[in-house]
Amino acid sequence: MLNTNDILSKVRKIEIKTRGLSTNIFAGQYHSAFKGRGMAFSEVREYQFGDDVRDIDWNVTARFHKPFVKVFEEERELTVMLMVDVSASLAFGSDCQEKREMVTEIAATIAFSAIQNNDKIGVIFFSDHIEKFIPPKKGRKHILYIIRTLLDFHAESTRTDIAQAVETLTRMQKRRCTAFLLSDFYQQKPFVKELQICNRKHDVVAIQVYDRRDSELPDIGLMRVADAETGHEQYLDTSSRRVRTAYHERWQSRQDDLRDTFARSGVDSVSVSTADDYVRQLLMLFKQRR
Repeated sequence: MLNTNDILSKVRKIEIKTRGLSTNIFAGQYHSAFKGRGMAFSEVREYQFGDDVRDIDWNVTARFHKPFVKVFEEERELTVMLMVDVSASLAFGSDCQEKREMVTEIAATIAFSAIQNNDKIGVIFFSDHIEKFIPPKKGRKHILYIIRTLLDFHAESTRTDIAQAVETLTRMQKRRCTAFLLSDFYQQKPFVKELQICNRKHDVVAIQVYDRRDSELPDIGLMRVADAETGHEQYLDTSSRRVRTAYHERWQSRQDDLRDTFARSGVDSVSVSTADDYVRQLLMLFKQRR
């Protein structure tokens, strides 16, 4: 367990890195990828050739005896919700960092991008139930509180229930928001129905963080493996090509099901390995939404 000084040091390091990324790399990309809630009335002006007649303000037109139209502008302010999986399977990493550490960095980068656009940001921490809710607010102090909580959060449950988390967002958040669902999506229970309903009300984006050992086994002989969420343990003979192939094929099947879930729900998604550069992956995600 991290002590207070360790947490503050990690928070500072993450702030320096992710704030720099959101300022220098994601500037403009975030703004164009995630639009405001809609169009708000701004002013009226005289009708010009080519204006849509449906925008004519008939009250003003009657008063001045010549046509005036309403001018609208985009409401830029968004509410951004981070839906962060804190189940036990995220506490794994065979490379330089655990999955939950990368999730924290990605969440922080999105958060700093959001506040630069004057957006509110909130967080739902979930396992197989809602572990913690941080209401949407603005400001650097709020972002640092979110990062500190991400770093030092200890879930009550080890398991995952994405369907319940998504359903909770649909019910809890009354006004339309942009929601980032961050998880390794390590669960068997389907959640396509709940995601479809949520994405009709909100703008949901899914970000999968995985470790390369989630997808393939090393050839190191007899190995004991444990399911972090259920506690089930077993031995695998990783020297067997058949065993390694079956393991990889199971991963591919799960990924195919996941992609199908996102496609049927109309949700944009990206998968990021802990060994990869998540910056490049996020930029690709932002660009495909423009």
